Amino acid sequence: MEELVLEVDSLRKVFRGPRGGAVTAVDGVTFTVRRGEVVGLLGPNGAGKTTTIKCVLGLMTPDAGSIGILGDDLRKGYPRVLRHVSAVLEGSRNIYWRMTVLENVQFFAGLHGLRPSEGRARFDELLERFGLQDKRDVEVRKLSQGMKQKTSVVCALARHTPLVFLDEPTLGLDVETSLELRNTLREYATNEGRTVVVSSHDLDVIQDLCGRVIILSRGRVVTDDSVDHLRRLFRTRTCGIRLGAAPEAADAEGLAAELGARFAPADVSGAWVRATLSGGDDIYELMDLLRARRLAIEEVTYEAPDLEQVFLEVVRRANGVKQAEGAGVEG
Repeated sequence: MEELVLEVDSLRKVFRGPRGGAVTAVDGVTFTVRRGEVVGLLGPNGAGKTTTIKCVLGLMTPDAGSIGILGDDLRKGYPRVLRHVSAVLEGSRNIYWRMTVLENVQFFAGLHGLRPSEGRARFDELLERFGLQDKRDVEVRKLSQGMKQKTSVVCALARHTPLVFLDEPTLGLDVETSLELRNTLREYATNEGRTVVVSSHDLDVIQDLCGRVIILSRGRVVTDDSVDHLRRLFRTRTCGIRLGAAPEAADAEGLAAELGARFAPADVSGAWVRATLSGGDDIYELMDLLRARRLAIEEVTYEAPDLEQVFLEVVRRANGVKQAEGAGVEG
């Protein structure tokens, strides 16, 4: 069995306001990450992702639960345990802007005991891989946003820690630079076999890099599964139907309302109808609905969803269950 690098068990964090109010940001979060895995940490705003990451990095103290890194308890072994972890955090200056690219890499690697003479070959290899070799002696403040972000990532990877957190690694980058960084990170994760946890609102990043995703909603884990399995799970749920002709505007509006009430999420766009099927007999009901409106059917397809569709559906279902549970309690 592969070694567990990260163990989060029943993590809970409550923030208390100045007037005595309390907000539970993380509520019993539990998951593990094994050596060599690249795992995505997903969730809508306020789901508890950042709080969870900051607790794992020792930047916040949880109110309950435990965090283990390579079998060592974070609370008992703090700060010694953190020598196994490096991170790039969203919205933070992860590097010093008045130092050059190489000086930043040497400095942060040095914090983990790696001398410049010992890490020279590795530093050169990382700078080359991330397209920073010709910028090595340039002060970071003079670089583009993309180059600054790449420098932050290189500084995190240069430390050669067993566990790396990348929080929004492509935030603020243009499309071309984002694609380039994603491709480089994917190659790196494959070749190095490092354990990486990626948090991002750009689901293309997660889909490109991660084999598994952990989805949080309202402070709880609602899904922990492989990307491939989640996509297969929802593959036959989205049905696309091409009609013989686009319905008139009034008919399209009425059809969309009828579909939304029964097969949400659903939409009517031109000659295409898309609907979400939750059961094996739903396709017959959908066909009956279209036939009753005298709409000719030219083509029926089942569309393979991307991770964004899966994510939205998982969160929608999780929140729907919780709302129902809440209503039951109040009643």
